Amino acid sequence: MSKQEISPSVIRRLPRYHRFLGELAEKGTVRISSKELSRQMGMTASQIRQDLNCFGGFGQQGYGYNVRALYDEIGQILGVSAHRRTILIGLGNLGRAIAAHVIFSQCGCELIGLFDSNPFVAGRDLDGMPVHHTDTLSGFCHQEHPELAVLCVPENAAPELAKKLVSLGVRAFWNFSHGDLQFDDPAILVENVHLADSLLTLTYGLGHDIPDPPAADAAEAP
Repeated sequence: MSKQEISPSVIRRLPRYHRFLGELAEKGTVRISSKELSRQMGMTASQIRQDLNCFGGFGQQGYGYNVRALYDEIGQILGVSAHRRTILIGLGNLGRAIAAHVIFSQCGCELIGLFDSNPFVAGRDLDGMPVHHTDTLSGFCHQEHPELAVLCVPENAAPELAKKLVSLGVRAFWNFSHGDLQFDDPAILVENVHLADSLLTLTYGLGHDIPDPPAADAAEAP
């Protein structure tokens, strides 16, 4: 199946599979059935099998999945060893927290530059990495060629900043600016992150009946 034919919802579930399998591998779990994995992840076994079949057959009838092998395979699909050159712009509270606590190297990224427009922030270090002024973005990008940018800037500043970065070779955005970035060019990738959306999902659930759990799958393998 080609990349274009894989559903975005399947792709969005891959990082969760990778995280669960990594935790299982750290606990020493060698193999796991789709039924047991579904129980731990709160999904159906058939959904797991369908998702993984988009990328090839990983399980074995009567054996299940080799946890470490599947973890490595999904990591390869996600590109966790790609070292995508990444910059972060906006060192307010959120930007500093992301820079300090997100382990970019585990997500296929290499954080190579921090930027802020505040002259009292630029010129300082954050955890040993210098913070550059945004006025130096063009020169930095021409020299270092980042392809991914994390935006923690005000909503009104994000669109023009993103357009400038695209002209400088950036092809993907992790956008925390509270607004949605959109590009006509499908080659420019955007992940708009709204933390409040996740919280509102919880408040919705508190105000509505909890649905019955999905029925267990009759098929147990892999």
